[in-house]
Formats: sequence, C-alpha cells, structure tokens
Amino acid sequence: MASGFLSIVQKIIRKGNLKLTLANGETHTVGDGSGDFVAVRIADEEAEKLIRRDPTLKLGEMYMDGRFILEHGNIYDFLAMVKQNTTNEIFDIPMAALLIGRIALQQLKSRLPVNHNKRNVAHHYDLSERLFELFLDEDWQYSCAYFDPPGISLEEAQVAKKRHIAAKMLLEPNQRVLEIGSGWGGMGLYIAEATPGLDHTGITLSEEQLKISRDRAEKRGIADRVRFELQDYRTMKAEPFDRIVSVGMFEHVGIGNFPGYFKKVHELLADDGVMVLHSIARPKPSFATNAFIEKYIFPQGYIPSIGETIPAIEKAGLLVRDVEVLPLHYAYTLRAWRERFVARKAEAVALYDERFFRMWEFYLAGSEIGFRWDELFIMQIQITKNQYSTPDNRNYIPAAENKLKEFEAVRPPLEKITF
Repeated sequence: MASGFLSIVQKIIRKGNLKLTLANGETHTVGDGSGDFVAVRIADEEAEKLIRRDPTLKLGEMYMDGRFILEHGNIYDFLAMVKQNTTNEIFDIPMAALLIGRIALQQLKSRLPVNHNKRNVAHHYDLSERLFELFLDEDWQYSCAYFDPPGISLEEAQVAKKRHIAAKMLLEPNQRVLEIGSGWGGMGLYIAEATPGLDHTGITLSEEQLKISRDRAEKRGIADRVRFELQDYRTMKAEPFDRIVSVGMFEHVGIGNFPGYFKKVHELLADDGVMVLHSIARPKPSFATNAFIEKYIFPQGYIPSIGETIPAIEKAGLLVRDVEVLPLHYAYTLRAWRERFVARKAEAVALYDERFFRMWEFYLAGSEIGFRWDELFIMQIQITKNQYSTPDNRNYIPAAENKLKEFEAVRPPLEKITF
C-alpha cells in the first residue's frame, strides 16, 4: 500500500519541494525542488490507505487525528503545493463512484421537506463565542471583508464591506429593513446608526448569535428600532420591507431551496424595494460541497454559481439590477483569520482540544485555497421588483460610500463583545 500511496503523490506533485516520509519509514523527495520546502510524515499504513481512497475527506481527517503530520511548513503550504500541480482532480473508478454517491446524497438532502436549518446552523454558529473572538475583527464580521484600497487591515476591510453593501441598499430615513442571517448584529447596527429612523429586523437561527446581537443593540441604545429574532426565513410572516439584505447566509440555503428562498424574498420585499445578496460563489456548478466542509463545518451548505442563482431569481418574478464579482477578497480575509487563529493556538486548544484546533486550521487553510486556486469569489447581486427602484448608473455607490465615511468618522466606538 505504501508504494501505491507514493505513486499517487508522485503523479500529482510534479512541481514543488516535498519530503514525504511513509509509514514504513521510507523517505522520498517528490517534485522538481522548486518553491517552498514542505515535509510531511504519514503515521500509519491505514492512514495512507484512507487518504489514497478518499483524499477529499480523509486528508483532513488524518490531519485532525495527527496521522498526517507536517514536519516542515504548514497545512496551507501542502495544500497550495497540491493545487498548483492539479487543475483537475485525479480520479480512479472507486473515487469517481464515491464522488457520484456524495453528489446524489447532497442533492437529495437539499430537496427533502424535513427542515434541519436550525440544527445545521447550531453545528457551527453555536460554538463557544470565545472561539470566534480568537480571529474575527472587533465587530465579529464572519463574512468576506472588502480590501479596498488594497493593503488595509482586516478591521478596515470589514468596515469597507459594510459600507459597500449599505451603499448598494440605497438606504433612506425611516425605512423598514430585513436582514436574513444577522450574525452577531454588526451589519444591522451599522446601517441603523447610519440611517435616521431606520427600523431593522434581523433574523437568525443561532441562539448564541441572537443573545449577543440583542445585548449589543441594548448597549448602544437602539433596541427599540433594531430587533433580532430567532426566525427561519421560510416561515416568516410580515408586512413587506423596503430593503432586504443577506450577507454570508445564502451558502446555507441549499440548491434545492433556491426557488423557495427567492419566492419568500418576493413576498417580503416591497414593490419599490431593493435587496442586496452577498454570497460566496463558484465559477460553475459543482452539485456538491467539499466532503470535509460538509461533514465537519457547514452541513448541507452549498456554494452556488451565478448561473445557478439567477434563474431562481427570475422565476420568482424578481429583477437583477446589478451583479458585482469580488475576486480574492475572501482569500485575503481567510489568510488574516488563519494567521490570527494559529497565533492563539493555546487558547483554541484550551477551549476544545488539539484535534479541534487542527480541524479549524484545515478548514481555514482549505477555504483560502478555494479562493486562491479554485476560482471561488464573492458575488453581490442587487435585486428589485421594479426597474425604477435603482438608478440607471453606478455612480451612486461611491457617492453613498463617501457619505458613510463621514458617518463612520463620528460613530461612537464599538463596545467589546462580552459573554
């Protein structure tokens, strides 16, 4: 089995500088010697067998379990070396059959009438708040930042993200706003404080996020017009909203639920209203989520392509008024998160254990790989019912951003989130 494992590694790694120590103690140099040096060791032959048969899932699991060991470099360095060598995955028949089975199962799950949304959200977002404190910015923005201009800090880039989205929302005083997937409340607090009289309703399925969001609104003295509710969008009943915003939530909807999602948006959006949808996207359909991410991080999530999203918007009777692609911004965000997380490893291990730390390190590294090498990106789609609800040019966006910068300059500092 060792020779079979070595063979597949040698087939993949043509460029690079890899030292591979197999379970039997044999050491091999793989690649052409270019690039950064990476040394890995496989602890046992069973680990070699598992990775060979199912690398998408088992490489991460073996890294979590301490059976795929980085002796020089880190897990990002190894994954980047693999990705720089492979534009297409290398499959044999058993691996291809496994992939087809996973696609079929995930497609079925996304179409079942059983609602596991709350359970799936709790799996990730109801982890200890102290975990997220280790790597997020001061506003706990757990979605792609906007590094414009290039080189700004994570904190500045997260403010720029909120500013950019708020500008596209065309906010006006006294509007009613719905936020689908309100996180820890940062977006809602930002737009409410920037807009006189704005009435904001944020919905979430995370009880931990709900608690913190409500506490933040109370402390900033705006809980009377910034409300957060434990509510599934599918069952929500309300008068139409002037504006709807959703940031980093659409990836959890599931491809089988896209028609229902946008049908509900149509129901909840005023006839002259505007929605801004901010979501991770991929360059073409994949039909299934990465097996490791599906099992350990975001169960039943799905990253759509623009081409998979637009038809559901149109079939719901909605209009697409603007589409913007933000490439690489999430790679920069994930790099900042991973560096912060690794720098505070001892605290993460104290919260959970070494295995959990490696799981999250693998998740953050693998996700960054997706944006740097698999061409993932952020899509921002502006949606209306009426073509006259938005201007006929994009000049209003920088103009609105400049006004929001004036608000930011006098906005009271954010309080430290406590728990």
